[in-house]
Amino acid sequence: MPAESDEKRIDKDKGEHLPHLRADGAPPRASWLPRQRRGITPQMIGRYPDYDVLEDADSWDAVTRGVVLARLDPVGPLRFFEPSEEASLRALCDVTTGQDEDPRVPVAESVDAKLADGKLDGFQYVDMPDDRDTWHLVLAGLDESAHERFQVAFAQCGIDEQEQLVSDFAAGHLSGGSWSQLNVSRAWSVCMRAILSGFYSHPWAWNEIGFGGPAYPRGYMRTGALNSTEPSESRGATTEDPVGTVRAEPKEFGV
Repeated sequence: MPAESDEKRIDKDKGEHLPHLRADGAPPRASWLPRQRRGITPQMIGRYPDYDVLEDADSWDAVTRGVVLARLDPVGPLRFFEPSEEASLRALCDVTTGQDEDPRVPVAESVDAKLADGKLDGFQYVDMPDDRDTWHLVLAGLDESAHERFQVAFAQCGIDEQEQLVSDFAAGHLSGGSWSQLNVSRAWSVCMRAILSGFYSHPWAWNEIGFGGPAYPRGYMRTGALNSTEPSESRGATTEDPVGTVRAEPKEFGV
């Protein structure tokens, strides 16, 4: 890990990295994690600072390697969303994936390409419009709600204000204006499927979570062993199990 002076560290002995011990009950900002030393992660921080999934690219078959490496190509202009929607789209993608500085996984471009190419999910909720219309209405609704509460567009809000609006969006609590044309809870599901798909399909996100990437034709060796790593994988810089932590403290986490 970096020297203590290089990072603002959190005293793990006091449990200050756990959400229920923060004053606002929220998880900590990711800045307490170590800086990435090999490869690229969003914001160049993560639990696996010496891991780079792309170092194994030569072990992938040619077709898989081409598909994955193409995700690193420079992104072009948006094709589906209007210029007037771009700022709100990027703000929504950033706040829901916790990306507040570069380098960023180009989630907005991924969502845009999916919609522009008509690569939808293959189903549509009976009480919802087409996903493409849903996205237009959601971005309009976020701007309307932001103007109502904070007198500025969604993208111009501070991060805490954006998180407040997104939290209410996730809970289905936004209403009026464009929201009246949507089942808001279902709209959240539509948007998050596209956002998370774009984020976690990118090699930089794989580095962040320590994912080993494609295993063809190499295959997996540790199929019967829990909490073990493949030879190509790296152990994390921290050892606490977030799933175990939540299960151990259900009341504090509202579970």
